[in-house]
Amino acid sequence: MRRTALVAGVFFLGTEVTSIPALLLYQPVLRDGNYLVGGDADNRVLLGGLLELLLVVTVIGTAVTLYPVVKRQNHSIALGYVCGRLLEAAIIVVGAVSVLTVVTLRQDLAGTADSAGAGVAAVEKSLVAIHDWTFLIGPSWILGINSFLLAYLMYRMDLVPRAITVLGMVGGALVCASATAMLLGVYGQGTHTVLALPVFAWEVSVAIWMIAKGFKPSAIAAISSPEAEGKTPLPLS
Repeated sequence: MRRTALVAGVFFLGTEVTSIPALLLYQPVLRDGNYLVGGDADNRVLLGGLLELLLVVTVIGTAVTLYPVVKRQNHSIALGYVCGRLLEAAIIVVGAVSVLTVVTLRQDLAGTADSAGAGVAAVEKSLVAIHDWTFLIGPSWILGINSFLLAYLMYRMDLVPRAITVLGMVGGALVCASATAMLLGVYGQGTHTVLALPVFAWEVSVAIWMIAKGFKPSAIAAISSPEAEGKTPLPLS
């Protein structure tokens, strides 16, 4: 159980270590608006793509590592968390491919008259738009649902301090609601980023706790009880 908590904590921390630098490395494509003509940061963007592939590994790793533990509380919700993380990872891959495709276009069209054409510019904007939408749907909306599910399971099992799990449930619900509002055009990226801070704090705090402390002894004792060994779920109430 200590090793499981440690590995899960490392995976959770890995999601932050890979996702934030990857987004920063993508900026020449995402924000310059004319990368096919004036861009010259291919290696930087490709490194961002590599980090997002590592992000996919860490996202799936959190679900696979914790599933054998949290399924003892509620098998259906635990399975839903695993499926949600897989969907989140798949959407992240789609966003990464869209950005990397812009790099391929720039390399293929470099020095040609077509690179400045209106049609090519429209393709570039479409690929960037795909990334922006996948970022909103995957690492925001679906992430919020996944965070809520896991925090609820950990809250019921008392695996980590209640303050951390409550932060996860509140942060997950908040970022999901914020992504929905942004999807409907209520406000922009700046407000959404602020409202996503609680879910970021949840992931960092639960990662640090599991790495430093592991699961709470009372939770381990409950998991190791004869009822748990017989695969009898812990009561929901």
